[in-house]
Amino acid sequence: MTLLPALSGAFPDRADAVRVGSSAISWESLRGAATAVADRIAGAPAVAVEATASLETVVAAVGALIAGVPLVPVPPDSGPVEREHILTDSGAVPLGPVDLTARSDTSHPTPAGTATALILYTSGTTGAPKGVLLSRDAIAADLDALAEAWQWSADDVLVHGLPLFHVHGLVLGVLGALRTGSRLVHTVRPQPSAYAAAAGTLYFGVPTVWSRVCAEPQAARALSGARLLVSGSAALPVPVFESLRSLTGHEPVERYGMTETLITVSARADGPRRPGCVGTPLPGVATRLALPDGELEVRGPTLFSGYLNRPDATAASFTADGWFRTGDLATVDADGTHRIVGRSATDLIKCGGYRVGAGEVEDALLAHPAVAEAAVVGAPHADLGQEIVAYVVASGASAQELIDFVARRLSVHKRPRRVHLVEALPRNAMGKVQKARLIDA
Repeated sequence: MTLLPALSGAFPDRADAVRVGSSAISWESLRGAATAVADRIAGAPAVAVEATASLETVVAAVGALIAGVPLVPVPPDSGPVEREHILTDSGAVPLGPVDLTARSDTSHPTPAGTATALILYTSGTTGAPKGVLLSRDAIAADLDALAEAWQWSADDVLVHGLPLFHVHGLVLGVLGALRTGSRLVHTVRPQPSAYAAAAGTLYFGVPTVWSRVCAEPQAARALSGARLLVSGSAALPVPVFESLRSLTGHEPVERYGMTETLITVSARADGPRRPGCVGTPLPGVATRLALPDGELEVRGPTLFSGYLNRPDATAASFTADGWFRTGDLATVDADGTHRIVGRSATDLIKCGGYRVGAGEVEDALLAHPAVAEAAVVGAPHADLGQEIVAYVVASGASAQELIDFVARRLSVHKRPRRVHLVEALPRNAMGKVQKARLIDA
């Protein structure tokens, strides 16, 4: 079966099958424009696309899939250091401007299911981001499992305004629509008013989005006609869950996943949804809890193929018997419902739906000539879930100067929201920074 049936005439077409902001395109025109991109890039080792919230990004992504060339989405707000790392590490050829009026009917051979479709860069707890290799088979397996769990079909109108350079916005939010045949409305930004005006049946958002929707009751009530509200990328606070239920009449579906695993656990459209719970494993996915801490481990057809050029990191992320170590701590209720209760490390910060590695931000701070030491942690934040907070030993640099310095080098969303200038960092007898003391301070 083709990866994207909507482009193969499997569903009735319409002029606005895919809409991003004020621009819309039919599936037939999307296929023609994307094939024109495929003609340009065929044979490339990989192609890098500046993943703006635009129809051009959608066309570029589909073109790479048609050509069988691994797609490397680059965050549009990435700084020069992050951008250079992504391009150098992936070996990707940057894609030039996309012409939405171009058309081609060239027939490109269908790649093998095991071929890499996407290389997504994700922040670990230390060092530079690693390239996660996602195969066509893994994407197809995940989208089919989600379609079954969420009763997602061609009758739906999917609405979201999520970034197009990670799993939630690109894989679920674009490729999911093209696989299920649902119409897609991307609002460019996930503003409550835009969500309310879209008249969708299926909405995607991260906790920060849903919190802001609830802060505008009129916009929230406009979603009462939807079929399903889905929340992911971080834990949904219980008060937001309850506010959505009160204002929209919907109990949101929560799900759990990572770039390396795609979505592995989710509540179901026809099943119970409880605050603080992320549901049960999707079809084909198995989970277990490792002793003694209860770290969640998973295996199944949705897992990544490995980290690009990092066999050491790939091997370290799996157990000896082949289970992927998520690094998240979980509990499982008697009925199989999963709860994510913590992180086995303090160095992965979930801020506004993004996962940010503390080590990457620390490295950026240490590149400033005035900085001698830096420690970065995630602090609770009512809107973002966590905010990035840095504790820095520096001479002659202000807190704002350091915030701006990081924002220029990395993606803007990775900048510290607060910088505390300190005389020294707390360390244990072995010299390791005691971040728990910073968090508790």
